Amino acid sequence: MSGPDEAKGSAGPGSSAETGASAAGESTGAAGAPATGGRRARVVLVDDHRMFRTGVQAEIGETERTGVEVVGEAADVDQAVTVITATRPEVVLLDVHLPGGGGVEVLRRCAPLMADPEQPVRFLALSVSDAAEDVIGVIRGGARGYVTKTITGSDLVNSIFRVQDGDAVFSPRLAGFVLDAFASTDAPPVDEDLDRLTQREREVLRLIARGYAYKEIAKQLFISVKTVESHVSAVLRKLQLSNRHELTRWATARRLV
Repeated sequence: MSGPDEAKGSAGPGSSAETGASAAGESTGAAGAPATGGRRARVVLVDDHRMFRTGVQAEIGETERTGVEVVGEAADVDQAVTVITATRPEVVLLDVHLPGGGGVEVLRRCAPLMADPEQPVRFLALSVSDAAEDVIGVIRGGARGYVTKTITGSDLVNSIFRVQDGDAVFSPRLAGFVLDAFASTDAPPVDEDLDRLTQREREVLRLIARGYAYKEIAKQLFISVKTVESHVSAVLRKLQLSNRHELTRWATARRLV
């Protein structure tokens, strides 16, 4: 996994995209191009993988064909907040796992922009993760939808325009997570144990539960091994667990892995 890239106020043409199969889509025009009807949407891409951003840019960023203009890119939380504030796009494509606190932290710091009645900035999560905790976390944070990186380019463009209009957009499987979390009056809306953890502690928890070694976690999150150890100790203490095996069972029971 490569390190964070520098934020960009605008993006140039890129290479071939990595996007693949389905999500909630609408009609398309010639050669598979989305039928945008002359509409335009200014978009910022937030993802810590440069090659993925380049692929998305190549897939959706031909404005005359798709109606989407990519006006900025960012690779971590601080860059994202800076670029979003400077460009005020209609839609932000936001990865969930980012250096600096994750997508939830971007949403928290951009809350005033989302609440602007005249020019709201809307967020669509675009992530490789399909974990229920990730989906629910960013929706609680204010995102208007969540799609996975298997989405096609044309479906992604249609999702962008739907979010621009204020609609909620989800990949079919992920919609169930949201319904389970918010529609049931019997289930508590918040997991009190999980909410004791910081965003970084949750990231470490998930990677530990997936069997990653401390060195691997440190490399993926751009932190030191000692910091990983500190986070693990904090997680065990807050959840009143004794070791990583208990932690893995705890995370698996909550579908966090």
